[in-house]
Amino acid sequence: METPPRLSRLAGTPGIGPELFLEAGGQIAEADYRGDQRRPHVTEFLGHGANLVTGDYSRGASGMWIVNGEWRIRSKRSTVAGNLKEMFCNISEIGSDLESGAAWPRPTIRMDGLTIGGE
Repeated sequence: METPPRLSRLAGTPGIGPELFLEAGGQIAEADYRGDQRRPHVTEFLGHGANLVTGDYSRGASGMWIVNGEWRIRSKRSTVAGNLKEMFCNISEIGSDLESGAAWPRPTIRMDGLTIGGE
């Protein structure tokens, strides 16, 4: 009798949904932030908040605020809102820092035109 092949371990609960993979792009240099008076840098999204019919998007977020080109304020309670179609059209830069070992490999993305609320 033949031994069945070994199955790899899953990193989470299986589910059905669209998959988007972004290849690493050019370098997003810290020098790019130097001229910015205030810019959010989101490191984590919380909850679910996309309406796939209208494209409206709103999720809780945490990360850092870059003030006058320096990483200054830790943000734990912010909201990021926009429209999915506009968000994908407003990707202005994709970083070279693809995390290949992560459960969800993704590079840093610079996206313009979002509404940010909270601290």
